[in-house]
Amino acid sequence: MKQLISRLKGDKGIWSFVALLALFSFMPVFSASSNLAYLGHGTGNTLGYLLKHLAHIGCGFAIIYYVHKVPYHYFRSISKWLLPVVWVVLAITMIKGTVIGGANASRWIQIPFVGISFQPSAFAALVLFVFVARYLSKTRTEPIVFLDSLRELWLPVFITLIFILPSNFSTTALIFSMILMLVYIGKYPIKYIGVIVGTGIVFLSFFWVLSKAFPDAKFFSRVRTWESRIENFSTDKPDEDDYQIEKAKIAIASGKIYGLGPGKSVQKNFLPQSSSDFIYAIIVEEYGLIGGLGVLFLYLLLLFRFVVASHKANTLFGKLVVIGLGFPMIFQAMINMAVAVELLPVTGQTLPLISSGGTSIWMTCIALGIIIGVTKKEEEIEQEKKEAAKREEALQRLIDAELAAEEEKQHETYSIEDKMSNPMNAVLNK
Repeated sequence: MKQLISRLKGDKGIWSFVALLALFSFMPVFSASSNLAYLGHGTGNTLGYLLKHLAHIGCGFAIIYYVHKVPYHYFRSISKWLLPVVWVVLAITMIKGTVIGGANASRWIQIPFVGISFQPSAFAALVLFVFVARYLSKTRTEPIVFLDSLRELWLPVFITLIFILPSNFSTTALIFSMILMLVYIGKYPIKYIGVIVGTGIVFLSFFWVLSKAFPDAKFFSRVRTWESRIENFSTDKPDEDDYQIEKAKIAIASGKIYGLGPGKSVQKNFLPQSSSDFIYAIIVEEYGLIGGLGVLFLYLLLLFRFVVASHKANTLFGKLVVIGLGFPMIFQAMINMAVAVELLPVTGQTLPLISSGGTSIWMTCIALGIIIGVTKKEEEIEQEKKEAAKREEALQRLIDAELAAEEEKQHETYSIEDKMSNPMNAVLNK
């Protein structure tokens, strides 16, 4: 175990908090997956879901380990070449999509010959954040020209978001808001940010008008879902999402301070997305307010380590990569918890590192691997400075020793010369 830990480079705080969240996830996932085990006349055995989650987490940590070994500046150029690949995959997903559990899941695509469902929007967000950090970290001798930034930065951003928007509005809004935060921190001119925000609002309004003009088009099929969720959030109209929220609130109210105990949740049998979108409600029901606040505190500690890592990064690209990949992870967690307590309408965002699901876990782990890679580089630079200081100190000691030996030699020479020049002194000394 000590040898394994010694091989883990980078920020140990990030490693620790990620490991704590991942280890804790096994208990609520094992408990909350019981309703999935009973679906379709199942046997109710949740062990298979636990082993599946174990495989996802195990693969995730392997991803973190191997990604953090890659020098993070390699991702600077990789993001540029991956964007066209992302567009192709998103286009295929938008046209084809897949069906999960008999329901339309146009945001997912089935990987051929593997049988795994993949959500390309999560990977697209990852690539896009690194791409934006790459643009903002360019060395410039002149101020940013808006028209040039439209072509180099915002055109790729909007192309990516256009592919994601029809099937996943919440993810599109999250990505866009995080990119705005990133460009603001990267000192992109505020007046240009205002123009981009206005353009985004105009485009979204145009998209909504088109959905009203062509209500039967498959391209706009998810628009009605967004409208119903927002309408149900602001009114008391009953709906399937309201059913989920009501069950989530019952679960949270049942947990009280100390919770019902691990595995003793009742609402997990009625909450459709109890192991993914609404797993936070199950956590509070079983572990109480203390458990819910504990999970929130872990995410805040992880956010703190991201801030520290960004501050310590020795390059602007490293700083922006940590912010661009780390902050969306924490905001996604906050959105998931806010939905469970009805502070926000239902969005379909999972709880990072805790909710079941392979794609969300693996994409989160890739982001964590890159972030830890940035902190690993900081450690390597610090180690190089310490080793250089030691070498300089050793060299200085060697020089001092040689100077002392030379002085001693000269002193002996002077003594011999003095004796030879004055023989009478030698006789008197005897």
